[in-house]
Amino acid sequence: MSNHDHIASHDAHAHGEGMDKKRIWSVFFVLLALTALEFLIALGFVHHWGILQKGTLVNVIYIILTLVKAFYIIAFFMHLKFEKSSFIVCCSVGFILIVYFIILMLIEGGFLHGAMNHQPIFPH
Repeated sequence: MSNHDHIASHDAHAHGEGMDKKRIWSVFFVLLALTALEFLIALGFVHHWGILQKGTLVNVIYIILTLVKAFYIIAFFMHLKFEKSSFIVCCSVGFILIVYFIILMLIEGGFLHGAMNHQPIFPH
């Protein structure tokens, strides 16, 4: 009976360190602020005021903001922040490899696109 009480108290403690209402609302407002910043950049700085031009800089800003939002969603709402560090490293390595393979495929696709335009398969 004592072992069962110890396990139950350990489970209650493990779930108690997770998300409370205050943290949920703080993460919500961080995500809201990041989304508002993305809209401000897209609608204000790029289209309305013309401060930024569409291009690489704006795309890099969007990618960074999206990765920060993805971190918050994964860390807090998927509870990865409260897991063991080895599990976090395992998931991170998998994510980095997927991004690496996507980048390699985009580079290879760009090369093939250029090669196919200069040397068509069926010449006229």
